[in-house]
Order: sequence, then structure tokens, then C-alpha cells
Amino acid sequence: MFIDEVTLNVIAGSGGNGCMAFRREKYIPMGGPFGGNGGKGSDIIFEVDEGLNTLIDLRLNRTIKGKKGENGLGKAKNGKNAEDIVVKVPLGTVVTDLDTGFIVADLTKKNDRAVIASGGRGGRGNIAFATRTNPAPNFAENGEPGEERHIKVELKLLADVGLVGLPSVGKSTFISIVSASRPKIASYHFTTLHPNLGVVKASNNRSFVIADLPGLIKGASLGEGLGDKFLKHVERTRVIAHVIDMGAVEGRNPIEDYETILKELKDFNPKILDKPEIIIANKMDVEGSLENLEKFKSKFNDKKIYEVSGITKQGIDEVIDALADILDTVEKTPLYEEEKFESHVLYKFKEEQPFKIYKEDDTFVVVGEKVEKLLKMTKFSSDEAVTRFSNKLRRLGIDDKLKEMGAKDGDYVRILDFEFEYKDNDINNI
Repeated sequence: MFIDEVTLNVIAGSGGNGCMAFRREKYIPMGGPFGGNGGKGSDIIFEVDEGLNTLIDLRLNRTIKGKKGENGLGKAKNGKNAEDIVVKVPLGTVVTDLDTGFIVADLTKKNDRAVIASGGRGGRGNIAFATRTNPAPNFAENGEPGEERHIKVELKLLADVGLVGLPSVGKSTFISIVSASRPKIASYHFTTLHPNLGVVKASNNRSFVIADLPGLIKGASLGEGLGDKFLKHVERTRVIAHVIDMGAVEGRNPIEDYETILKELKDFNPKILDKPEIIIANKMDVEGSLENLEKFKSKFNDKKIYEVSGITKQGIDEVIDALADILDTVEKTPLYEEEKFESHVLYKFKEEQPFKIYKEDDTFVVVGEKVEKLLKMTKFSSDEAVTRFSNKLRRLGIDDKLKEMGAKDGDYVRILDFEFEYKDNDINNI
């Protein structure tokens, strides 16, 4: 089954918890802190496997979850890092973050790999917090939560030439003649239900990859028929080859057919029309095809038109060499602009509060990624840990904001599922 688009949830592994321990050995008085750090959680990594040509494996597993790093131990032993989760994907896979709209990765080369979700760092053990003023800290950290993403994974086939045209114009027959591809061919619409790739050999030891893309129809860019599912594959091709039924089989009008396809390509992505193109005037063995070709040429006298017949194989070699000649002059260009990639986004940090507070009944609710992560990484196992957490909230400005909103001693403050009691200039865990 050919699957070229899936949506997934990826959850990287959380870091292991830091350990709170003290050195207690005979003849070593005041041994001090001895708790090790937790290990890093596993990353979720996508890696190209040239043997794959579909995303069906991802469709069967809609959530990919990483493993947690090992917890730190006493005697200053650090926890082991979790093994990364490597997911094999086909060449030409594009990963987009659905929450931000930015592209996380575009895997177009052999052995390409990209970290889709990063594992959380391990929590620090109490040995890491020792200072001159606090030589024996009585607290440690929980591991950092792993990164979570809701992503769209698309396969956009890597082909040099894309065959486009209405259903039953002869695209499948053409690719079966010029390459070793053997698509299903029949005399009804939508015989081709998924793209077919073939390697074409031209003169002078040249070769290129051609894609037979399923038939487009009017309204394909809006979701009609099958074409909208496969228009994405046209984006990567370097040359567009329009296959036109010049025999006007089934009462077709070649001029209207060509204009229909141009409109659908433009509506889907106007940049596709900037690609070099040729016209393959197919079914020239059919009665009336010459008259239709003359009308077509008079309308589009600036187009490169090549006459062929899938039955007699007339003109096939000329088309192959013409495509190879064009490809010799067309450089490969990136599919996406740098601004669309997550790694190229310039984040401008503003002096804004990294949290929001709203009132729900009699409780003040604090939300914000930084605050929530701080809570998850805090071990409320000692008064010292609670004090450290309280001081961090105060430095973030939460105390001042609560006071501004009218919070009084005894009011409840909630962060995630934890509730705290507010006290002027202090927040104590209950």
C-alpha cells in the first residue's frame, strides 16, 4: 500500500532523576553530598532508508515514544543515557510541526538523519549543587521532560521529470515504454492509484528518474478526485512533462485539457509553473489527432511540443533526449525557502513574562512552559527543595503578579495538578 502522508505524535524520553545521597563511610567525617546525575532521555530521530518507498509503517504506529534515562545513584554514579529511537523513512520525507507550521526536516540525501524531538536532560544529583555557602545541599532535580511534537510526515517523491495530465491520456503507457516500470494499465479512469517511478536511459549514457503521477481532474487542487493527494509530488520534479491526448478520445478538447492542468498546478503552488515544461502530444496514431495538434500549436505556439504514440512508439526517443537535454541545464533547487525551516527561525526574546495567571473560582492558575518545567523537575522531598522552588518563582515575577491580582494569604495557587498556598512574599507547598 502506498502511503505518502501521516500525522504522528512523537514524545522524546524524559531525563532520569538526580539522586540525593550523602557519603557515609567510616573514618570519613562530614562526607558531603554523593548523589549522581540522571541520564539523558532518548531522542526521536528520523533516518533515510533508500529501501523504503512508503510511510505505511508510520501509519500503523501513530505515537512514537522515547525511553527515560536511568536515574542517578549514590556514590556519585550517574544514570545511563537512554538509547535513541531511530525511525527509518523513505528518501524525500518532509517533517512539519503542526503546532508552529515550520519544517523540522527535509530528508533528501542518502543517510540523511534529523532529530525530530529531543530527549530531556538528566536531573542533577545533590553533588552538583554543592557550593561554598551550601556544601551539603539536601535536594536534587527530577529529569527534564522529553520534547513532545504533533507532526505531519509527508513523502514527496524525488524525480527529475513529472508526467502530469488528465486520466487516461497515456502517462502509464508512456512510462512503461521508456523505463522498466510496469504500472497497471486499463481503459478506465484512475487506473493509477499511486505514483510510479522509473529510470530512463537517454543518449550519451545519460539517465534520469521519471514519475507517473496519478490523473488530475478539474478541482484536484481543492480535493476533487485523486489528484490533490499527489500534486505534492510535482513540487520536487525539475521538469514538467504534460501528456495531452491529441486523439481527443472520449470527446476531449486538448486545449481545454492543458488549460485545466495548468490551473490546477497554479492553484496548488504557483511556483510549479516556473519549472521548465514540454508538451507530449500523445495518441498521434488516432484519427483526427493531426488536426487537433494544429489547433493546439496555433494556441500555444511558444511551447515545446513532441509528437508521440504509445502504440507505435513514434517519437519516444526524441522526447527522452529532449528531457535529458533540459535536465542538463536545470540545476537542482531546494524545495523550501530557508525561512520555512525551524532551524532558521530567528527567535527574538522580549522582556515579557514567561507565564500567564488567571483566576478559576477561588484558585489562581499559573500556566507557562518555563514554570511547568520547573515544577516537573523539582523534587519536593525536603524543605530546602521547596524553598529553592519558591525563590525561582519569585525571581520569575510570579509573587508580584499574584499580589497585583489581589492574592491574599491563604489563597490557593495551582500549577498543573499541584496546589500551593499563597503567603505574602512566599509560596509554600501543601
